[in-house]
Amino acid sequence: LAYATYKPIVEEICARKASESEVEYLLDYMVGMCNSDRMLELFKCVCRKYIYLYPEMVTSEIYTYKNMYEEAGNDADLIIEAIAEDPKQKIAFYQELAKHIPEKTIIATNSSTMLPSAFAQYTGRPEKYLALHFANEIWRNNTAEIMGHPDTGQEYYDAECEFAENINMIPLKLKKEQPGYILNSMLVPFLSAAEALYADGVADFETIDKTWMLATGAPLGPFRILDVVGLTTAYN
Repeated sequence: LAYATYKPIVEEICARKASESEVEYLLDYMVGMCNSDRMLELFKCVCRKYIYLYPEMVTSEIYTYKNMYEEAGNDADLIIEAIAEDPKQKIAFYQELAKHIPEKTIIATNSSTMLPSAFAQYTGRPEKYLALHFANEIWRNNTAEIMGHPDTGQEYYDAECEFAENINMIPLKLKKEQPGYILNSMLVPFLSAAEALYADGVADFETIDKTWMLATGAPLGPFRILDVVGLTTAYN
């Protein structure tokens, strides 16, 4: 009910380009209301729209990249990178990050599809770089796929496994690099098959989802999974 009630309000405020104070008030209110998955989803939506409406805030002192790097990396034991699946962005991030973190820091990528070996050289510490991939809705699906590259040090791989356990994730250890890890290596072909059925006019997406759910007992069909993953992510 809360989600259904406040989503139209958010959309209206954003559509008429509400004042900065109005959006800030709504943001503060939503923080206090994030007591459910639905409300958290809405809060994320508000944040995205806020940045879109007020891009000048991104370059303010609060959001200055330099400050973010220094604050995040000053004494960090582990930093998890989770930016867009864009090699150029990741490389630029790693090269800048290397200037602000101590020798002890382990860097992990949460990339869903890219291999750590493609970026290790840009981190300045390839032996301390590896992948730590979370599933969607990790508060429910508490998996952490852990994947090193040929130069990842075993002690840092083990440290990441321990970290995953400490945050109540179940570490799923990969023995070698694999695009898509274990989960997405199975999931992507499944979603692609569903998309092909729809694109070829075999069935509408409701029927495709219903078929999968009824025949396997799965709680979600492929198109509902795409909603969770995000169509932009799937497209990219």
